[in-house]
Amino acid sequence: MDTPLSTIAVVGLGTMGTGIAEVLALAGREVIGIDISEAAARQAVTSLEASTARAVGRGRITEQERADALARFRTYDTLQAAADAELVIEVVPETYEIKQQVFRELDAVVSATAILATGTNALSVTRLAAESQHPERVLGLHFFNPAPAMKLVEVVSSVLTAPPAVEAVTRLARELGKEPVAVGDRPGFVADGLLFGYLNQAAAMYEANYASREDIDAAMKLGCGLPMGPLALLDLIGIDTARTVLEAMYSASHDRLHAPAPVLGQLSEAGLTGRKAGRGFYTYDAPGGQDVVPDALTPSPEAAAGTGREIASVGVAGSGTMASGIAEVFAKAGYTVVLAARGQEKADLAKSRIAKSLERSVTKGRLTAEARDETLARITAAGSLDAFAEVDLAVEAVAEDLQVKQQLFATLDKVCRPGAVLATTTSSLPVIAIARATARPEDVIGMHFFNPAPAMKLVEVVRTVLTADDVHATVRAVCSKIRKHPVDCGDRAGFIVNALLFPYLNNAIKMVEEHYASLDDIDAAMKLGGGYPMGPFELLDVVGLDVSLAIEKVLHREFRDPGLAPAPLLEHLVAAGCLGRKTGRGFREYARR
Repeated sequence: MDTPLSTIAVVGLGTMGTGIAEVLALAGREVIGIDISEAAARQAVTSLEASTARAVGRGRITEQERADALARFRTYDTLQAAADAELVIEVVPETYEIKQQVFRELDAVVSATAILATGTNALSVTRLAAESQHPERVLGLHFFNPAPAMKLVEVVSSVLTAPPAVEAVTRLARELGKEPVAVGDRPGFVADGLLFGYLNQAAAMYEANYASREDIDAAMKLGCGLPMGPLALLDLIGIDTARTVLEAMYSASHDRLHAPAPVLGQLSEAGLTGRKAGRGFYTYDAPGGQDVVPDALTPSPEAAAGTGREIASVGVAGSGTMASGIAEVFAKAGYTVVLAARGQEKADLAKSRIAKSLERSVTKGRLTAEARDETLARITAAGSLDAFAEVDLAVEAVAEDLQVKQQLFATLDKVCRPGAVLATTTSSLPVIAIARATARPEDVIGMHFFNPAPAMKLVEVVRTVLTADDVHATVRAVCSKIRKHPVDCGDRAGFIVNALLFPYLNNAIKMVEEHYASLDDIDAAMKLGGGYPMGPFELLDVVGLDVSLAIEKVLHREFRDPGLAPAPLLEHLVAAGCLGRKTGRGFREYARR
């Protein structure tokens, strides 16, 4: 196990196996590609030729480096070819039976010092190792797709794995330019352990007809900065693969969040397994294709339009960051805006905050001085909601407290003219409870902006059971005019984004509570393996642990699922006053300004 791992066999030349082979060959390793399918082996060579040619074209490698890499990659159809390998990485189909058969046969082929690695992302490494004559040399080496691009590699130890084997493959991962994260043996490990629960909830949300596939995916991309929406990602991973991973996770955790959504089983049984089949949650141009094509579920622009009310003036209630940001957005789009706060001084302060924001845009070249002045001139600061008497749309952006919002809407009901649309920006409270504070609940709707409002493109449009059709159409049209992307969702806790985001964050906290992985490793795993802009603990500290706990409690109270109960560690930190960046300490400590 002290060998430099210069000759490496890759068993299974599908997409992942081929990607791993490419990484190894470009890093100077002799690569033995093994697959019982001659067609798969030929395709692997063709793929490697094409990808390295693209790399040459983009100036990432030279023509000589490409030629050398291709010469180092040889394919075979039998495990006997692995006899001289110092490391064997299997990436065969995700079943115990197939993987165990591979390990049993490798025992009779490889040298006593060779390391055997499984590329599983869901099965027990310990169970696979137990099938080997030398379990101490068996470990997990979980690359992420696409292997050439993704930096994360999870190095998985079982209770039987010898430390020198772990050290050898960890060193190899670094030499390949990857970031190795050491984890213990449990289904899903770190990245997939967090990712697949989130994907499963998104599938269940779609299955419940709560939101369309397009809106679910757009919400998570625009609201969280993710590279792909969850349903598109399930199609890429393979719906059958996701179901297998979730089955393994559920068998270990018995957490309902990991119980595969029935729609995953239905699609899998029908052969609609995602991109590889040409159809999954979406329909693609061909099996293995990447381009989504319209199908029977694709929404038509005409159907989404509808006839709305005329909106020329907007009132924004509140004096905080969100209220100022929303007022700025409307004024930039040409609306006349009344910004009302509790007192003229607070209103003037909120308007001055907008002035500073606009000035920064001018400095950065995003806005002309003339546009800045015109935008600011459209905003009137008022010290009372009485100034909303003639507005066409009133948007509330005050404290996230039901009683406070109900009192405000009762006032709006008296002040605003008949026919005015009344919108709340709540992120977690029931919109219907706010609407019932008025005598015109049909005019009330949710418009959940994301912070910072001028930069974030998403608005969750929340209809209650009483919201009028023309109010819904009006708000969607307004969103388009202010250059935001509206997604429709019903009036239930968390809407789309928070209902999917916060259980994922809560599960990350549980991983730390169980001493499975460190804060740094979990954050690195999700950024490098999942393409997340921030790790869960970075995000929790930015959002605020008190805010996060409040949302977790709302979700738990609404859905009554034990898996949604706030992690005790989160409750303890909040009780101790460790609320994140705003207090200088949350999951991490920060320098006080």
